[in-house]
Amino acid sequence: MSNLIWAPELHVIDGKWYVYFAAAHSPEIADGLFQHRMFALECSAANPLEGEWVEKGRIATPIDSFSLDATHFEHQGKHYYLWAQQDPQIRGNSNLYLAEMANPWTLTGAPVMLSKPELPWETIGFWVNEGPAVIKHGKRIFISYSASATDENYCIGLLWADIDADLLDPTQWHKASEPVFRTSYANRQFGPGHNSFTVDEQGNDVLGLPRPQLHRNRRRSVIRSESPYAD
Repeated sequence: MSNLIWAPELHVIDGKWYVYFAAAHSPEIADGLFQHRMFALECSAANPLEGEWVEKGRIATPIDSFSLDATHFEHQGKHYYLWAQQDPQIRGNSNLYLAEMANPWTLTGAPVMLSKPELPWETIGFWVNEGPAVIKHGKRIFISYSASATDENYCIGLLWADIDADLLDPTQWHKASEPVFRTSYANRQFGPGHNSFTVDEQGNDVLGLPRPQLHRNRRRSVIRSESPYAD
């Protein structure tokens, strides 16, 4: 798992630090895609910069295919794992899946597909749903996700369910018909995607957003403190 390490996320789960990331055993393309799978690291120390990190290995899913962009969240006493993965039986590069966790590196029960690229703005360049992030607000739980190719067509969509819904029932989730963030040439904001939600030291909401520069094959990391959702 030493090639092409992508999309690391740092989480605290039951008092320990975990990093979820995707990696490939080879940089080569296979069947039109990179060969990424998902992995986890664990650190028991109070300070993650000083403690020893242990490889917990690959996080297995029922389908052995291109998978990436995992995140974790806890809801009503249960731990959930949310990620992007290709299903060879479904057109496109990646769909969004959700499963309950037996522990921070093992899934339990059958995963469910929450979303696949099907709307016009999700299928420009590539058919992609990826980069999910979770936030709770009021009586709803939201999942932002990224769609289309990682250029100026990259954009952020939104799923939501009622806070007391069965999250493993795909019919309980709703999808916005249009992206909530997309390229604005007037404002010179290009290809927003793969965001994260967190809070600062004072508990204020922070939206983290990688932002590509137009006509350049690189991104700048942008952190903006704002309220990214509406009542």
